[in-house]
Amino acid sequence: MGHVPRKRFGQHFLHDPRIIGKIVLAVSPRPGDTLVEIGPGLGAITLPLLAQAGRLTAVELDRDVIPHLQESARGKGELTIIQGDALETPLSPLAPAGGKLRLVGNLPYNVSTPLLFHFLEEADRVQDMHFMLQKEVVQRMAAKPGGKEYGRLTVMLASRCKVEPLFNIGPGAFRPPPKVDSAFVRLTPYANPPFPIADRARYAALVSQAFSHRRKTLKNALAGLLDQAAITAAGIDAKARPETLSAEQYARLSNGA
Repeated sequence: MGHVPRKRFGQHFLHDPRIIGKIVLAVSPRPGDTLVEIGPGLGAITLPLLAQAGRLTAVELDRDVIPHLQESARGKGELTIIQGDALETPLSPLAPAGGKLRLVGNLPYNVSTPLLFHFLEEADRVQDMHFMLQKEVVQRMAAKPGGKEYGRLTVMLASRCKVEPLFNIGPGAFRPPPKVDSAFVRLTPYANPPFPIADRARYAALVSQAFSHRRKTLKNALAGLLDQAAITAAGIDAKARPETLSAEQYARLSNGA
C-alpha cells in the first residue's frame, strides 16, 4: 500500500512522468550542483535529480515518508534528508564555501508565500530556485503593475530575483488532484540588483504598508512613513495608488526617506 497523502501537510504527490521529465529538464542538474529539495514527498523529482547530480539534500516535514525516500534512493546517489519545517530550516549553512545552492520543490500551497519570503532572505547564497506552486501564486509573482494580481509578493521578489513562469500543470498530475491548477516557475537571484536598495528592512516595511492600503492614494497609504513632500521628491505622484508603482519606484521612495 502506498503512502497516504496528508491533508495537514498540504500534500499532493506528483506522479505524471511527462511533467516530471519537463521539471528535470528545466532544472537541468549537473554533477557538483548543491541541490536542496523542499518537500520531496515520495521522491517523484528527487530520484531523477539525484541520478543526474549525484547528491541532493532534502528538507521534509512528514517523518513517515522519510524511510520510503531513503529506500527508493538506495544506490542512486548521496541523499541527505533533514527532517523539519522548511520555514524554520536555515538553508545558507548548506551552501559550499564560495558556492551557491539550487533550490527545487513542490511547495505546499498553504504556506507557499511565507516560504518564498523565507528563501528570499537567503537569496545571496542561492544560484536559482525552481518551484511548483499554485498557478494563481505564480501569476502574482510575475504580475505587471496595475493589475489585481500585482502586490507585495511581486514587488519584494522583483527587488531580488528574475521571475520566469515556465509551464502550467493540471490537477491530474498529482495524487490526490488539487482543486487548483499549478505552475512551475524559475527564480534567479540577481548578481547585480537592477536598482539599489539602501535599507532592505525599510524597503520591506514601506512595501508592506503600501499594499495593506492598496485602495488608498500613496499619500494616505504611507502616512506615518512618508509625507507628501518626500513622495513628490522621489518623482512620484502622491495621488497614485500603491498597485501602480514598479519595484524600482518603491526603491526610490525607500532610499529617499
